[in-house]
Amino acid sequence: MHLLIAAAGSGKRMGAGINKLLLPVAGRPIIQWTLDAAIAANSIKWIGIVGQPIDKDSIMGFAKDYSKPISWINGGRTRQESVQLGLAALPRDVKHVLIHDGARCLIDPELFNKCSEMVVLGKAVIAATPVTDTIKKVDSNGIILETPDRSCLWSAQTPQGFLVNALRQAHQQALENKWEVTDDASLYERLGWSVQILESESSNIKVTNKFDLLIAEALLAKKAEQ
Repeated sequence: MHLLIAAAGSGKRMGAGINKLLLPVAGRPIIQWTLDAAIAANSIKWIGIVGQPIDKDSIMGFAKDYSKPISWINGGRTRQESVQLGLAALPRDVKHVLIHDGARCLIDPELFNKCSEMVVLGKAVIAATPVTDTIKKVDSNGIILETPDRSCLWSAQTPQGFLVNALRQAHQQALENKWEVTDDASLYERLGWSVQILESESSNIKVTNKFDLLIAEALLAKKAEQ
């Protein structure tokens, strides 16, 4: 299975001044923990890191120490553009791909394997967790409009897995129709294509702010002690 890791963020929401994936957590950069999990997954045979050129030397400096092939791909202005560039960099004969956010450094390697199994069977799949909070839909003034039934709501995560040719087609449709989305599954939804949910652990958080950083620090420090 080929894996593309989205790593082109700037860290603005973290207030870090650098790519948040280079911030140390439990003694190592966030991206290195993510790579550890990908390398430990038996299904992953090749990894492409899609990032900004300014971060290439820092990230690839330790990526060279891993046993599986890891390639660098220059990313774009948005996550959507970065995935498009990642797909363009894949060999033409690659049939399946997983997309994973580099900031989800707490992922269990087995989740990569489970997603890979489903994609090989021809399914489009995303890791997700059931929503436990009560969600309110509001208008532009903050007035509640409705309360969706949370039994039907899931919080989308990554990995997300697809047939490569289908995902390339979906991104081409996005370019032609000027769609802007925050994950690849949303493109499938726009096209009316089926995407399967694979339930994952709530610990598979995306490190976005300083609070997330504290959670990741605690969990990874505990993991490092084991």
